[in-house]
Amino acid sequence: MVAIVLVALAAGGAYLYTNLDSGEGEASAGAQSATAVATVQPGWEAVRDEVRAVGTLNAIHSVEVTTEVSGRVVELDLEPGQRVAEGELLVRLDDRQARADLQVIEAQLADARRQLERARRLRSNNSISQSQVDELTTAVDVALAQRESARVRLENHRITAPFAGVVGLSDISVGAYLSDGTSITTLDTTERMELRFAVPERFIGEVGVGQGVQATSPAFPGETFEGQLAELGTRISELSRTLPVRALIDNRDGRLRPGQFMSASLTLRERQGLVIPEQAVIIRGDETYVFVAEEGAARRVTIQTGARLPGWVEVTDGLGEQQAVVITGQDRLSSGDPVRITEDGSSIPDNRFTGSSES
Repeated sequence: MVAIVLVALAAGGAYLYTNLDSGEGEASAGAQSATAVATVQPGWEAVRDEVRAVGTLNAIHSVEVTTEVSGRVVELDLEPGQRVAEGELLVRLDDRQARADLQVIEAQLADARRQLERARRLRSNNSISQSQVDELTTAVDVALAQRESARVRLENHRITAPFAGVVGLSDISVGAYLSDGTSITTLDTTERMELRFAVPERFIGEVGVGQGVQATSPAFPGETFEGQLAELGTRISELSRTLPVRALIDNRDGRLRPGQFMSASLTLRERQGLVIPEQAVIIRGDETYVFVAEEGAARRVTIQTGARLPGWVEVTDGLGEQQAVVITGQDRLSSGDPVRITEDGSSIPDNRFTGSSES
């Protein structure tokens, strides 16, 4: 009997040991099969829908200053980069002959007026005919027109700024003889510059005068120049299917130059959007989805995305702000797989969503 009892006790102990050892092994295997993942909760940020394009800067007012008459330069007030006011003298040509011609015309006009006045007195007592008075009246009118013409010729020897702006380069020197039509210099307004670019046809319903424009230039890395949309084209290009537009860019410091290449970003609208790190998003064919961690398991969630920036993406549908979005290890997951959340701050992008996107 003692032997039977001892055998039974040994068998029971072996059975319990085997079952306990098996349970611990299964638990250990289950713990090891859970995928380690890092998660982040979506956040609300300011998001801007934008259209990006490239364009060329132009001065709002820009002319090439030329001469209208021939002559020798006797006065020169040109310095490249100099700001001049409207009507300020730039070049004066030798105008002695023009002044003399004007004096001759004025003398002829004075004589014609005296003759007309004498004829009118004689006509009052019928000493001369009315036709003679009319002829002298016409002579006075002709002299007046000739005087105005002489004044214009004299004025053409003075080349002034047609508007306020900045003077360009010039190769003219005092004493040089200039023929009519000779180019002297350029004149541009630079306090506000005109940036011309084109907007794709699909956005014309969202484009309007007054919208904000940000422009950048390779000449000034990291700097942004602010402006506003000022004019919209009236026709869409049949070749490019784009609408030409013009924006005014602030240039009070005068660093931007006409003809300069710039990248433009036109803000269509601004709103608050739910954003997640771009690395969490998986695209397979026509489906875009993420994995979320719920009660120790992964769940696949189909989402709709909106605006994008390097490192971040807006989610417009399919995701709530309280859900834990998997941002590492999701490429090895299937819906329902066990997951183990780890604290891994290095996996989250350092930059925050700045609120702009490329359309």
